[in-house]
Amino acid sequence: MIDRLEKEVDMLERHLQVLRMVIENEPIGIVKMSNETGYPHHKVRYSLRVLEEENLIEPSSQGAITTERTAEFVDELDGKIDEIVEKIGGMRIEDAPELEG
Repeated sequence: MIDRLEKEVDMLERHLQVLRMVIENEPIGIVKMSNETGYPHHKVRYSLRVLEEENLIEPSSQGAITTERTAEFVDELDGKIDEIVEKIGGMRIEDAPELEG
């Protein structure tokens, strides 16, 4: 269960890193993103597809570019991450009553 959560967080981190690169360097292509991040092309391509499905980026002839929705998403992102961190922090087992063995 924890391994799955860790993989999901790693994938989310990659998606957000790819989005940050598009925001900072648009238009930008897969090869440049792969070279700069060290992620294989197929993982960058997958992240771009996810971001496009969320309407955060769109393809252009020169590479990925942001959309009108990107700024709103970025504005809300930090608050959402803080909420998730707080929720996960409240799940600590060490704060639960002692288990009897």
